[in-house]
Amino acid sequence: MAEAPAASKRVQVNKATATIVAVVGAASFVTVFSLVACRALISQRGYQSRVITEKEKAKKQLIANAQAVEELKTQYKAFIETNENVLGGNPKGNGEKDGDNARIVLDALPSKYDFPALTASLEKLLTNNSNFKVDTIAGSDDEVAQDKATSSGEVKPIEVPFQIGITGNYQAVQDLTKLLERSIRPFSFQAVNLEGTESEMKYFISANTYYQPTKKFNVTTKDVK
Repeated sequence: MAEAPAASKRVQVNKATATIVAVVGAASFVTVFSLVACRALISQRGYQSRVITEKEKAKKQLIANAQAVEELKTQYKAFIETNENVLGGNPKGNGEKDGDNARIVLDALPSKYDFPALTASLEKLLTNNSNFKVDTIAGSDDEVAQDKATSSGEVKPIEVPFQIGITGNYQAVQDLTKLLERSIRPFSFQAVNLEGTESEMKYFISANTYYQPTKKFNVTTKDVK
C-alpha cells in the first residue's frame, strides 16, 4: 500500500518533467524562429534599401539625361544654323567649302571604316590639281581587322594608313602638301620620300587618316544583391 503514493508521485514528476521539456522546447522553437525571422527581415530591409538607392540613382540619371538632351538640341541647332560654316562657306550651298557644320564634321571624321570611299575622295582631291601627275593612291582595305577594332565599344579615332605617289616639280610637291593640309579630313604624315631633280620629282607619302565609330546608347539592367 505504501508503494502507491510513491508511484503516484513518480507519475506526477514525469508529467511535470514532460511539461517543462515541452515548454522549454516550445520556447526554444519560438526563440530560434524569432531570431531567424528577425534576420530575414533585417536582410530584406537591407535589400529593399539598396533597391531604393539604385532606383533613386537611376531616376536622377534619367532626369540629368533628359536635361542634357534639351541642351544638346539647342547647341546642335546653333551649330548648324550659322550664316557661315567652319570653312567659311555657305551652309546651304553646294560648293567645295559649302554645307552645314554637321555634314562637314561627318566628312572630316567618318563614323565607319570605308577604304574605297577614302581612295575615291583622295583621287578627287588630287586630280583637280594640274601641277602634278598622280602615280598611285594605295593602301590595304583591312575591313575585317577594323571590325575587330570597333567591336570593343571604345569610342576613339582609329587610324587608316594609306600611301600617295605623284610626279611633278618642286612646286608640285608643295602644292600636294598644302592640299592635304587644307583638307577638312585630318591627315598625319608618317614618312616622306623625294626622288629626282627639282624640275622632275617623285614624291611619296605614307600617311594616316582617321575615322571614329559612333557611341552607342545602351540601356542596361543591374542586379541588386
